[in-house]
Amino acid sequence: MKTYDNLGGVQGDDPYVIEHDGTYYYCYSADGGVAVAELQDLSGIVKDQGEKVYDAARDDLYSVWAPELHYLYGEWYIYAAMCLGTDNSNYHRMYVLKGTSQDPTDPFVLVGQLTDESDKWAIDGTVFTYGEDLYTIWSGWEKDVNTRQDLYIAHMSDPCTIDSDRVCISIPDSWDAVTTGPSVNEGPCVITDGEKLYCLYSGNGSWTDDYMIGYLTFNGTDPMDASSWTKSEGPILSAEKEFYGPGHCSVVTGKDGGKYVIYHANLKPYMGWKGRSVRVQKLILGENGPERIGQKSKVKIPY
Repeated sequence: MKTYDNLGGVQGDDPYVIEHDGTYYYCYSADGGVAVAELQDLSGIVKDQGEKVYDAARDDLYSVWAPELHYLYGEWYIYAAMCLGTDNSNYHRMYVLKGTSQDPTDPFVLVGQLTDESDKWAIDGTVFTYGEDLYTIWSGWEKDVNTRQDLYIAHMSDPCTIDSDRVCISIPDSWDAVTTGPSVNEGPCVITDGEKLYCLYSGNGSWTDDYMIGYLTFNGTDPMDASSWTKSEGPILSAEKEFYGPGHCSVVTGKDGGKYVIYHANLKPYMGWKGRSVRVQKLILGENGPERIGQKSKVKIPY
């Protein structure tokens, strides 16, 4: 076992970690682009030690947010929110990058924008398979004004193409609507216990200490049916001493077969987007879904 120090100040936000063939990879935005670091184990998450795999400015893209690394149908892809021709966050859209080899620390190239016909503001896109179909969930605006961020789902014909209209599956309306201007649902992360499907997501403003993680449960046969997604009664991860504004997670399976949630939080209150660092906790999927996470300063991780 190794110990991960959650208070060790590993700088980073919106952390995305994936396991593939026994190796972990940490994907993050860095230096105007996207970097990928190969990790020996989950205790070795360190920002700025990866390889820069994509320079967004080469394609006149800027303001790279929350990239995710996925291995689909034998190829590597990265999904990231970026702005075309400007660094103004009001122009964010989702884009797809494709790997040039089987090594995700090698360069990626731009495929293009990932969007439905509405072409609205979009960030934090993730992808998942259900049955034989591929889907994407992201955070977006209903119209063209930043008054509220909702979660939308769409069907994909391949890893680079949406072939359906978008469907809203969650709006901020309970524990996830503490903050306003705008109210926020973002950072979706789809997981399964082998039977049920869950979508972890972050609610409330990421600039506040009220940022927290809850989840949706899929209870139907068609993920595009909004009524098949039900919201958790409360968050499973929220502020505690030295864990302020916890949110925007990814989930990976550890060498012990257990699930671990990787997210960011602040050491002190009222820090907003400053000083966020990467945290790791054990995630338990109980009979009624993901259980409440008590945040520990040190976590034992098998390797």
